[in-house]
Amino acid sequence: MPSRPDRLLLQPRLLMISVAVLLAAGFGLTLLIFYPGVMTYDAKFVYEDIAKGTMGDWQSPVMVWLWALIDPIAPGAGSMFLLFATTYWLGFGVLSLALASRGKGSALLLPLLAMTPPALSLAGIIWRDVLFATCWLLAATAAFAVSERPSPIRLTGQVLALVLVIFGVLLRPNALLAAPILIAYIVWLSRVSLRKAAILCVPAAIGLFGIVQLVYYGILDAKRQHPLQTIMIFDLGGISHFSKVNQFPVDWSESENAMLLNRCYQPTQWDIYWRLEPCDFVMGKVEREKGLFGTPAISRAWLAAILHHPIAYLQHRSAFMWNFLAADNLTMWTADVEHPTKKVFADRAAFNAMVSAHDVLKPTPFLRVGFWLLACIIVCCLSWRRSGFREAAFALGVCGSATIYVLSFSAVGVASDYRYGYWAVLAAIAGGVVVISGRGKGAELPR
Repeated sequence: MPSRPDRLLLQPRLLMISVAVLLAAGFGLTLLIFYPGVMTYDAKFVYEDIAKGTMGDWQSPVMVWLWALIDPIAPGAGSMFLLFATTYWLGFGVLSLALASRGKGSALLLPLLAMTPPALSLAGIIWRDVLFATCWLLAATAAFAVSERPSPIRLTGQVLALVLVIFGVLLRPNALLAAPILIAYIVWLSRVSLRKAAILCVPAAIGLFGIVQLVYYGILDAKRQHPLQTIMIFDLGGISHFSKVNQFPVDWSESENAMLLNRCYQPTQWDIYWRLEPCDFVMGKVEREKGLFGTPAISRAWLAAILHHPIAYLQHRSAFMWNFLAADNLTMWTADVEHPTKKVFADRAAFNAMVSAHDVLKPTPFLRVGFWLLACIIVCCLSWRRSGFREAAFALGVCGSATIYVLSFSAVGVASDYRYGYWAVLAAIAGGVVVISGRGKGAELPR
């Protein structure tokens, strides 16, 4: 029989082996379900830009550049899917193994939770929101894994984590306000300081904004396609609806005006005014007939509408946010973009099993962004009192940034798909498991 010290050494080793087996099974399951990845319309537009040799800022030009770079590995969706799956399981794997190395049985929970539909059902869907979330997960878990290592290893891990955070912002520039929270964790690692995080927030956001401008329009020379004005079009439509006064800088026919004010608005997506009948006449006139989209006229009309009708603006934004957090929105993508009337992978048993599990959970809170936002808030609160310094810092870093990220959609959201809150799903799972793995001593309260 091994002595007690031998048994204490053996426990982490057995945990790590068990965790490694679960991680390998999870990665294999992901390949079995999704390979070569589910192409979406957004992804198709990005991939077509590779063939055209052009880059625009409607979708992230960094994703175009990256996809072109890795495409030879598995042309089409395959290369990007492999990147998604790898970053997904590396993120959960690094954290699981870090916990297992310290003998934390909760390490076994992470791979199991990563295989549940709220998280795994999007891991093979080619959306930049998925890559953004997996990169930030890997950034945070890499920092956690090196937080008690010698200085050279720790600094290397921190640099890698910061690069991944910046890459995430380049994929999703609306993460500018959420990124400083995660950066603060990566920089300080084991000590929570709201004061320092607040001091870092403004310069970090300004610096990240500068990086986005430099990379998009300097290094990659992306064409300006004015994605910010989609927010303004959506807001103008919402304010027009709630104020019952046209806010667009164009005149409509009597029937168009009646539709704009009474029938067109839905707090779901701006596409209603862009490409969905019968209200696509809005962008038809604003963009194609009058040529106003992308001009200061839209910005001026937007600002004037908010100043003159602030209550209508708040009604519109509140309606959108409630829909985003609580409604039955698009979650798992299953359509074949080349044959829209057909389902992708219709003859694949593993994929269909995931779709069935997803469909069972679809009416439940587990596939609502609001549930995961609330979970992140709860994890943040619990981490202050129930974890050690290291665990509390990690939980506050991931769940704090996820909370800010989701809440930012109250001002900039133009669609309410589940994917836009995917970072909160991964953050709540990772942060929650780390919190319950804490030493049980009260963490130092934020200063």
